[in-house]
Amino acid sequence: MAKTGSKPIDELVRLAIIGDGAAFTQLWDTHIDSLRNYLRGTFRRMDEFYVDDICSKSFEKAFRQIGAYDPSKSQFATWLKTIAHNTAIDLLDQENRKRRQYVSLDDGVGQQNVLETLPDEIDTPLESIIRDEDEARTRDYISGLPELYRDVAEKRLVDGLRYKEIAEELDMELNTVRTRIRRAKALIDRMKDEN
Repeated sequence: MAKTGSKPIDELVRLAIIGDGAAFTQLWDTHIDSLRNYLRGTFRRMDEFYVDDICSKSFEKAFRQIGAYDPSKSQFATWLKTIAHNTAIDLLDQENRKRRQYVSLDDGVGQQNVLETLPDEIDTPLESIIRDEDEARTRDYISGLPELYRDVAEKRLVDGLRYKEIAEELDMELNTVRTRIRRAKALIDRMKDEN
């Protein structure tokens, strides 16, 4: 890495801003553990799946918004934690909204009436077509990825496997899985922008 008189993190951020994917991967490697620890400490009841998911989403947002990062206002780690904090709040809010939609069978109302109020989980024909088209489109994007990213992208984006499950299934380091998924998503986003 060229010496510019700035801190190594500042140099990595500068390189990431100009599109250096390797620099962004180094930022991931440098900050992922502290970001996980921050989320575990701040949101104590959050399970590891959510922590990993929020970390991934936070780095994706940071990658897309890296041009908006201003080192004169905060350190990169602080900026990243702010993104993660907001992402976690959004996720928890979504989960709470979903929970409020559930109906208790023990609330004193006759079971038949309560069961009639439960929404059907069966997709309408239109919803089925849209879901199938989305999955087909995702598979098309995945097939356009370099071979290095195809397996992990399909297992995450189509099969819905967790990072740890993918790492075990493909006999791969967990950080390698995360990095490849992040890069695959970035490449897919570029493909979508080009269409």
